[in-house]
Amino acid sequence: MSSFIFDFITRQKVSVQINFLIVKQLAILPPESFTNLSLFIEPRVLELTYTAWDLTGFAEDRGYHGPPFRWNEERRALMRAELDALMFHLYGINRDDVDYIMGTFPIVERRDRERYDGAYRTKDLILDRYDALAPFIPPATSPMTIPQLTPDSLNGYQTFLNPPPADPSVAHPPSTRPPWA
Repeated sequence: MSSFIFDFITRQKVSVQINFLIVKQLAILPPESFTNLSLFIEPRVLELTYTAWDLTGFAEDRGYHGPPFRWNEERRALMRAELDALMFHLYGINRDDVDYIMGTFPIVERRDRERYDGAYRTKDLILDRYDALAPFIPPATSPMTIPQLTPDSLNGYQTFLNPPPADPSVAHPPSTRPPWA
């Protein structure tokens, strides 16, 4: 629900405020859409989320028992781009529409252009990762179906990240744990 595509879809339904009737009408992918994607999604979400010691319980619930991950803007941007690109594929959005949809986020675009010498970097990263994921996503059988992925579907995908997401080498040293944590 924190992807660009979900934000875009929600903005089509909401004018001023959101209520439960609208929430029930939103295009939320069913949980089974993600069943075979946990090896792709979970490490990225873990590293993006577990950045402070007070989230240790969350990390342990996910099976990770190390220290929190260091905040690295570049890695975070790449992981978010990979997740957003995957969500665009799962929603069955074609590349031209991804390009258009990303153009509907003027604040993100303005901030990127100010920060990256006129480049809309967020859009560029998502489109690049969209293209990199495309060979591994089977085409939808109809416009309203979610691509059926197996646990091995994304095995050949090459991430930008080195080391890969949620690698302990990008975490804080264990000695940084505060005494109250």
